[in-house]
Amino acid sequence: MKTINLKSGERIDDLQRNGYRIIQNPERFCFGMDAVLLSSFAKAKPGEKVLDLGTGNGIIPILMEAKTKGEKFFGLEIQEESADLARRSVALNGLEEKIGIVTGDMKEAVNIFGAASFHVITMNPPYMTGNHGLVNQEDAKAIARHEITCSLEEMISQASKVLKSKGRFYMVHRPFRLAEIMSLMVKYHLEPKRMRLVYPYVDKEPNMVLIEGLKGGNSRITVEPPLIVYEKPGVYTEELKRMYYEV
Repeated sequence: MKTINLKSGERIDDLQRNGYRIIQNPERFCFGMDAVLLSSFAKAKPGEKVLDLGTGNGIIPILMEAKTKGEKFFGLEIQEESADLARRSVALNGLEEKIGIVTGDMKEAVNIFGAASFHVITMNPPYMTGNHGLVNQEDAKAIARHEITCSLEEMISQASKVLKSKGRFYMVHRPFRLAEIMSLMVKYHLEPKRMRLVYPYVDKEPNMVLIEGLKGGNSRITVEPPLIVYEKPGVYTEELKRMYYEV
């Protein structure tokens, strides 16, 4: 592993996969469980190119490189400070030949990469719309959580444009926006094909949804068995352990 100089407030965390590590700054934003779940739900096959829209510190491309057989991974991130974190994490793991980080606006994805240029798109977007209790629109955590720089419709539209025909779209989001998500995916020809709801405990309501769409696919969706996070407080289920750790 390479030695990378850390900036003020940064730390290096072990990802428990392939010996990979990631640089994080808690004052900006640290990745959460949703990124881990998405990287396990999404699939990338040999020879496929993958783009993560709004990649943040690059966690999803790094985990997908570890978990899948995809050939090349890219992350697009509008905040230069976050893109810099991602690039240094890529370098830390010696993955410069497999992962490229690009600074840019998701609304311009098709102009940056070209139409129909990826087999797979992943996206862990902000869950809240722009008017949900925002304080500082320049704050990195606010941008990660709220649709400030790009709406969900703009993100899904761009994802469709950069996907090849029969390319796959993967997203993690909140169930309370599921009707909107489905309608937007259909509008932009990303036919929902797989869905899995994530429950914190077996007797609680779901708090995340994982969804796969197929560019130009036929109308038929498979609802997969529920994914339960905790057996009891502080104890992951066996399936969650497999997603987080090499066990």
